[in-house]
Order: sequence, then structure tokens, then C-alpha cells
Amino acid sequence: MAGDTTVGQLADEPVDHRFKALPPDAETARLTVGALAAQRRNLFTGGFTTPVLALSAESVEHNLALLETYSKRHGLAFAPHGKTSMSPQIFDRQLAHGAWGITAAVPHQARVYRAYGIQRIFLANEIVDPAALRWLAQELDADSGFRCICYVDSVRGVELMDEALKGASRPLDVVVELGAGEGARTGARTEADCAAVADAVAAAPTLRLVGVAGYEAEVPQADDDRVHAWLRRLTALAADFDKDGRYEGADEIVVSAGGSAWFDAVADVFGQIPELSRPVLKLLRSGAYVSHDDGHYRHLTPFNRVPEEGALQPAFRLWAQVVSRPSPEQAFVNGGKRDAAHDLDLPEAQVVRDARTGEIRPAAGISVSGLSDQHGWLRTTPEADLEVGDWVGMGLSHPCTSFDKWQLIPLVEADGTVTDFIRTFF
Repeated sequence: MAGDTTVGQLADEPVDHRFKALPPDAETARLTVGALAAQRRNLFTGGFTTPVLALSAESVEHNLALLETYSKRHGLAFAPHGKTSMSPQIFDRQLAHGAWGITAAVPHQARVYRAYGIQRIFLANEIVDPAALRWLAQELDADSGFRCICYVDSVRGVELMDEALKGASRPLDVVVELGAGEGARTGARTEADCAAVADAVAAAPTLRLVGVAGYEAEVPQADDDRVHAWLRRLTALAADFDKDGRYEGADEIVVSAGGSAWFDAVADVFGQIPELSRPVLKLLRSGAYVSHDDGHYRHLTPFNRVPEEGALQPAFRLWAQVVSRPSPEQAFVNGGKRDAAHDLDLPEAQVVRDARTGEIRPAAGISVSGLSDQHGWLRTTPEADLEVGDWVGMGLSHPCTSFDKWQLIPLVEADGTVTDFIRTFF
């Protein structure tokens, strides 16, 4: 049941071998995470070992505030996808910045959310695992204030859910997922398919239809016109279901979409939803915004198209140390695939911290050419000023596969002061 653990209790964990890069002397002194944070050590001179992933305190706060403002401006509710960080501390801050709830993709994520007291979960997947559904039924029974909304996208899936949920004290709210097109990911492919799923929900006493949802980034050959067209199909489906009286027992109609690449299109189309028989919860689910990045989302962010609305700031920097300089054209740092996101783009060398002077300078003439498990391969040109012992600060691409490599991430102010540690649960 929710609330067994609190975010504050994370500070009581001992600093030990489980957590990469933390100062060895902190373990010797038997410090807790909270006690180490209270010392406000410097990332570079406070005993941290390399490689070490740092999360910018200022950029995280900026990004949280920006999406809160953006959502309010466009009349959107916000359930950021928690799979990005899997961090209860970040969830807490997202909720404090006005989030309606937190989105999950799989039952494990929902269990973490509930352990830390999340009262509203949008489960963006059809769950057909009977053990997971029985757990969900228990959560609904035990806590009348808990709300979960789950995808359905097939008649068979509805049958499996209904069978596993029998005996629950109240129905599980569900939304029909409209697929983004042939060859896309999950979701019923046509409006007729969606109607058949809705009919199955109506016949299942353990489920209650409350709306429709989908994921616009899966639209094949996604561009502005195609994404807008699919979003209009989604909102039309919501209105058609309402006209047909399919939302019996629902207090509001949920319409949800919105990854981190097209939330401007979502805001545009959702802003045109006509008045329906019930209030409409227009639910955005973007998650990567909290840390943003220096690669994939830097190129894809909707704020590139609407710069007047603001700009997200990349918050991650991986610091690794030069451990080998075998030739003028090559160097190796001690951070690799186990430390850095690499599924979309290689890290980007940005700055160098001189091991002799502590000076930080641009990483001129330095690029990352490859990654091994524990090494980063650097290509260097004659202008590169780099020697063994220097620290190289690298920007990363894809927040989801940056967070998941680190169980405890230093939250660092611009001057290098570590103010907190962000715990993750992957």
C-alpha cells in the first residue's frame, strides 16, 4: 500500500559500495546520504571518484518551472512519464510544480510510485499480467484516494483484465488506446477497432471507460501535418464516444497524448476539443524535459519550433578522467557504456577541467569517437590541450538511458557544490 516509505527516508540510506563515485571516506565515516549532502562537498575536490554523473540543480529547477508554466498556459493537466528518472525525489518536485500525477509504463514502475505515496498514476500500457492486476486491485481496495487510469487496446486484453480484477471493490478506469498507424507500436488501429474495445469494456464490470489516449511520436514518418492529423483523430474519437454515451459513470473525460517531441502539437489540437458532456482532462505525459539532454531532445524539443515559449536546459554532465594518452590523436577516459547513455548518440565532449590548476576550459579539438564498457575513446586534434589526469565533462543524449545507469546521482550547483543526491529505482 502507498506511503510505507517516504522520500525523506532516502536520506537515511548509508553511503556504501552500492553507489558509484561517492567519496570513499564517506563510507569509512559511516555517513548517511543526507549527512553527506549536508556537508555540501565540491564535486571536483570533495573526494568523489570518476566517472561521476552530475545533475545541474539550476537546470532541473528551470525545466520543472517551464513545463509547469507551459501546461497552465495551454490548459493542460500534466502527468510526466516517471520512467525517465524513476526517482521519487523528482516525482515529489514534479507534483510540487503542479503535476496531476505520474505516468508509468509497467507494473514495477507503478509499485515504486505507490511505495512513495503517488496517488494518481496514468499507466500507459495494457496490463494483462494477472499477478500485477491483482496487486492493482488490492491498491484500489486499500486506498479510496488512489486513482489509476490504464490503457486498453484489445478485446482479449479486456477479457484478461476483467478476469484478474474480479472481486475488486471498485472498477479500474481505462482509456482506449488509438494506435498511431500501421506499423506503429501498440493501440487499436482503427476507430472501429477502438469501438469494439469500448464495447468489451462496457461488458466488463471491473472496468470503467473514461477516455482515449495514444502516443503521437509513433506516427509513421511523423511530421507536423501527420501528427496533427492523428491528434485530430484522437480527439474526434473522444467526442464520438461521448456522443454514443460510452462514458457512463465517469466524472470527466480523459484525453491523453504527448511525449517530449510533439507537445506543442498536442497543446494545439487539445485546445480545439469541443465542449463535451463532462469536463475534459487534457493530459500531457512528457517526461524527458526534467533533465533534457545535449543530443536527441535538444534537436527534437518543440521549443525549437516555439522559442517564444521558452527553452529547456540540458542538466546532465558526465565527468570522466583521462587515464591514457597514447598518441597526439587519441586519448581515453574512464567512463564508458556502463556510465553514459549511448543508444541514440555518443556523448559530446564539452569542457576540460585541468588536473594541475582546476581551471575549466572548452573541450576544443576533442570529440568522443566510441565507447567500450568502461572507457570512452577520444579523438584529439592538434589544438586539444589534454593530458592524463584531466577531467572531461561530457553532455549526454537520451535522459532515460542516462538516469538508469546510476542509483544515486549528485545534484550539483554551478560552482560545483553538491547539494543533494537523487535516488533512482530501475
